[in-house]
Amino acid sequence: MSVQSQIEQKLAALAPEALQVENESHLHNVPANSETHFKVTLVSERFDAMMPVKRHQQIYALLADELSGPVHALALHLYTPAEWQARGGGRPDSPNCRGGSGK
Repeated sequence: MSVQSQIEQKLAALAPEALQVENESHLHNVPANSETHFKVTLVSERFDAMMPVKRHQQIYALLADELSGPVHALALHLYTPAEWQARGGGRPDSPNCRGGSGK
């Protein structure tokens, strides 16, 4: 099973209204077909009354195995349904890669 599929399966535990897991590895200085850099957009009622840092901690706990192994970078965009609606269903674009060659 791909790393992306594993992430999607684990995040399904949060009963998301919207979930998008994007493999952005190809935008970075990694070998072809890598699964090391991901962007997660997740909308769930479970985030109601939860501070952003607690939301992130919840995701980190769910994805502990992936974060200690193949996943190098994880961008999280976590919203309640009301926040998502207020944003018009949009989330920030990822910044351009700054390399990774050590220069």
